[in-house]
Amino acid sequence: MQIYPKIHNSMWPGVVGKGVPGAEPVVPFDTLVKLTAGAEVNGIKFDGVDLHLTEQHVSVNSTPDQIKEVAEKIAGLGLEVGSFVAPIWGGDGGGSAMGSREERDRFLSQVRKACVIGQQMRELGVRPVGGVRIDSSTSVSDWDANPVEGTKLIVETFKEAGRIAQDHGEYLVAEGEICWGGMQSWRVMVELLELVGMPGVVGYQADMAHSMLYTLGYNREQDRLLPPDYDFSDRSLLDAAYKKVADALRPWTMDVHVAQNDGTVYGSGSHDKTGRHCQVDDPNGKLDVVKYAGYWLRDDDGELVKQVRHICWDGCMFPNSVLIDPQTWQKVLALMIEVRDANSWTE
Repeated sequence: MQIYPKIHNSMWPGVVGKGVPGAEPVVPFDTLVKLTAGAEVNGIKFDGVDLHLTEQHVSVNSTPDQIKEVAEKIAGLGLEVGSFVAPIWGGDGGGSAMGSREERDRFLSQVRKACVIGQQMRELGVRPVGGVRIDSSTSVSDWDANPVEGTKLIVETFKEAGRIAQDHGEYLVAEGEICWGGMQSWRVMVELLELVGMPGVVGYQADMAHSMLYTLGYNREQDRLLPPDYDFSDRSLLDAAYKKVADALRPWTMDVHVAQNDGTVYGSGSHDKTGRHCQVDDPNGKLDVVKYAGYWLRDDDGELVKQVRHICWDGCMFPNSVLIDPQTWQKVLALMIEVRDANSWTE
């Protein structure tokens, strides 16, 4: 008998915003995996980790022998592997999903490599759950220049990517971040998934923090759900708005990232505007994390959906001093246990 959803930790906080000029160095993969395995709250530990297939951690170009070594390392620490982040962006070897045929082919090549690794890890017995995370890899401003044609190209690329995933026994999850063109609001995200039309193959990855920003309409004002200059003093308004977003996207949701958010945004590089994750105990956090996780994990009648078989903590852009502090992961694990306790089932 096992308890679901499984509790995972993400490895990409050690990479995102790290190792570039003016930033802190990358936190090594081995360091984060060992910190994850070492966390324990009342005898409960993390079940697994979700991976960023990047050169700094686990390369999407890894050989089968290298992947076997990684799998054995993770399993040796008592952990499983869940979802992957596929490096589909131009700077990482991919390309825009609404770009030229060459760019789109690079996007699809990265998806294929990620799916091959996923299939191998499943065959090795270390990866019972998890999809492959994608986005449109294009800016909101580029999409805004011609939304109809841009969406048409993204749909075609996602369909091709979905067929690749199916061929490898995988599925894709598009993460709802406001910085990606054709995905920057809850309404256009739903429209995109409906146009792709591959339920169970191409779905939604609900990062709780990023999904909250949909309610504020930062990159698509016409889809705003909260009043302009909303100050979070009346949380009942946020409750209703957040639930509307979750209700619209829940039928497509195949992966859930538990996260906290302070409601602010920033811009960097191709990210026109995107959100900031907060630490579990940040006093500026705006989310009732356990309550809002239930919006994704339960239907309108309060019944468990059971579509999402693992939940993953997601918290990026923290100082390395936070990431290497064992207490950080104790606090995260404690919150994840609360989320599971409120939404669990056994098989």
